[in-house]
Amino acid sequence: MTDLQPVRRALLSVSDKTGLIELGQALSQHGVELVSTGGTARSLRDAGLEVRDVSELTGFPEMMDGRVKTLHPMVHGGLLALRDNEDHLVSMDQHGIGPIDLLVVNLYPFEATVAQGADYDTCIENIDIGGPAMIRAAAKNHAFVNVVVDPADYALLLAEMRENDGATPLRYRQDLALTAYARTAAYDAAVSGWMARKLESGAPKYCAVGGTLAQMLRYGENPHQKAAFYTDGSNRSGVATAAQHQGKNLSYNNINDTDAAFELVSEFATADGPACAIIKHANPCGVARGATLKEAYMRAFDCDRTSAFGGIIALNQPLDEATAQVITGIFTEVVIAPEADEAAKAVFAAKKNLRLLTTGAMADPQTAAMTIRQVAGGFLMQDKDNGHITQDDLKIVTRRQPTEDELRDLLFAWKVAKHVKSNAIVYVKDGATVGVGAGQMSRVDSALIAAKKAERMAEALGLPEPLTKGSAVASDAFFPFADGLMEAAAAGATSVIQPGGSMRDDEVIAAADDAGLAMVFTGMRHFRH
Repeated sequence: MTDLQPVRRALLSVSDKTGLIELGQALSQHGVELVSTGGTARSLRDAGLEVRDVSELTGFPEMMDGRVKTLHPMVHGGLLALRDNEDHLVSMDQHGIGPIDLLVVNLYPFEATVAQGADYDTCIENIDIGGPAMIRAAAKNHAFVNVVVDPADYALLLAEMRENDGATPLRYRQDLALTAYARTAAYDAAVSGWMARKLESGAPKYCAVGGTLAQMLRYGENPHQKAAFYTDGSNRSGVATAAQHQGKNLSYNNINDTDAAFELVSEFATADGPACAIIKHANPCGVARGATLKEAYMRAFDCDRTSAFGGIIALNQPLDEATAQVITGIFTEVVIAPEADEAAKAVFAAKKNLRLLTTGAMADPQTAAMTIRQVAGGFLMQDKDNGHITQDDLKIVTRRQPTEDELRDLLFAWKVAKHVKSNAIVYVKDGATVGVGAGQMSRVDSALIAAKKAERMAEALGLPEPLTKGSAVASDAFFPFADGLMEAAAAGATSVIQPGGSMRDDEVIAAADDAGLAMVFTGMRHFRH
């Protein structure tokens, strides 16, 4: 391969016209001949640049509403010809094919069209065919051809050309080819993923996953691990789409925990009043409602003040000054909320290491999405856990009926348990978690840990007894034996919500009756590994 290759002819065909005129002007100043298509050619011409239409190059007009314009040997021959292969040069000479040294293409906006909720036919029309074909051809021939697929990369192209007297080096062209193939792969992944969803094809034969680099991360979960953050183009409200107002870049763990916090707090509708979730290591250490956002935060904080230190806070209401003031009372990594007023931002401005993110909206907990987990030799893919129950879905299985207050706390606890690592036990009283047991191998241990945390907090707050007394308790999966249930009863729980479905359900129900508990079954579990 030859290192430096001069750029003498460029083919430009872009849907995103950002930076196009400036690029065309700079290329013309380098003496590069411009060839273009449709609207791209018009834009360049309107700017006073001399442009040759691709139809002049091919001898065929654009046809079929622009579906056919670049799929022609005059184009692909110019992109694919090896400049150091005598047979290729002879063929080019025989057929009048001129070399194309630079291809600038960005694809039809398929992902944006889908995100806007366009109908099926409109999405189909926004699947680019000629663009990916040209990109792949140019990328394959990167020994001689430059291919640029993102307006953000125009400046670097021009810098390389300035530095090398109108030419580009091989390593740069290799980097462009890598980006080009990754772009077409992500594009095809977006198309195939959309079709699989539209056709409700649960498990297509081949699966592709694509994304766009949003941020290089300093490291992953640990300093010896490399990491990066990619977005999937879904525009779902959350950490990927949020605006960051202050603080250093988010880390891998920050992003993971902030996502967990915002997904949890989004279970509580904004219209139903303020709610706050505090997350540490992807598990909630406190979740609460309140009459005000400040009260919701303080009640969540009082569940486990020790774990809340250095945690992530998610709010379902715009952040106000009063709430911002109390949040700054301890070290907090990230606060994420739908909005924040100027007074709240001013309070946070004094804490330079505190990151503030605003999303503009809450996430819809019922939005269809997929979760992916890599395993050795492959990956697992499943629907996001959108499981949702209402009071009408509950089956009361004990002699004692739960009170209205208990029912409210049971449903609250169930929403939180969905977001706690299994085995999960969550105690709730008066719309606030008062004990959370997460990620234990035994459900009994989760119940004990959550109760012990509640005892320590009662001592710290000067309370006469733990707030688990008179609480509702949720278990993310059924109690296989009555022992876990009895630990919850010993902690003071008076009502229980669990999926049911154990072979020993009758024993567990009998134990609940003997203890005077009210228990409801959901018929749905929330394993979270």
